Amino acid sequence: MKENKCLWIVTFVLFSGTHLFSQQVTDSLYHPEISDKAYPNQDGTIVYIDEGHNNFHTREGRYMSFTRVLELDGYQVKSYDSVFNDEGLNEVSIIVVANALPDSIGRPITIPTASAFTKDEIGSLKRWVENGGSLYLIADHMPFAGAAAALAEEFGFEFYDSFVMYNFEEGIIDFTTKDGSLSDGIITNGRNLKEEVNQVRTYAGQGLAIPENAQSILNLDESQTVFLVDTMWVFNDDIEQFPARNLSQGAVMNFEKGKIAVFGEAAMFSAQIAGADRRKVGMNTPEAEENYQLLLNIVHWLDDRL
Repeated sequence: MKENKCLWIVTFVLFSGTHLFSQQVTDSLYHPEISDKAYPNQDGTIVYIDEGHNNFHTREGRYMSFTRVLELDGYQVKSYDSVFNDEGLNEVSIIVVANALPDSIGRPITIPTASAFTKDEIGSLKRWVENGGSLYLIADHMPFAGAAAALAEEFGFEFYDSFVMYNFEEGIIDFTTKDGSLSDGIITNGRNLKEEVNQVRTYAGQGLAIPENAQSILNLDESQTVFLVDTMWVFNDDIEQFPARNLSQGAVMNFEKGKIAVFGEAAMFSAQIAGADRRKVGMNTPEAEENYQLLLNIVHWLDDRL
């Protein structure tokens, strides 16, 4: 298994440093069976996916499978392609913000990473959640973590513009309820036994510090390391680093009248084919076959159905 994990991360490094994962395409054959649909009549809550902030994951792009899973459960999924303001968010119940980036980003990608959101947008999102909105914020490794750090900070989360990995070559992490790395609670238990989640896999994301009143779902520990790289996918012994002890890669929290789910890795909620050898990445792999149920349980919680 360790050898397999190393091959995964090497595949990422080989092509992502210059192409920013350009060789990843959606696995169009991924189609999980959902027996107990939240909305059997396909009339569910509208879930908006942000596409107005240079997002790397979009409804018809790398999050097509994310969209498909929600639609199979009866949700309606639409794009949100404008700036965040009080008026625009007024009719929104749930919004997913995945891997936003600033409008302009150079190559190679180096620190510091500018915010993908203006101060006014961050203020609008915070007010919206305070008044009952549900925000699903997903920000991957550097530079995505840095681009969303200011937004996360408004809710008490600290993002490190970094990579969290075991070492320079091994970045895939398996979380299980058996060893406690995957928390046993409302999100992993679901609405019934069919929705119970016992193992999920993530792919070289970031580690984040969470507020005291947040519940960590994906628990990192000292076996993983936070690498504070200054250039995307460039690792060497001079990089500042520290153990990921007490950090999380995914957490949920009630915030005033609203809710927020914050996750530090995006590929885990996708189903993709990567590289020339067409490796599967995400929900379409045997090791991550429960990831789709975690996705549904999170949205059910944001939708007050859990």
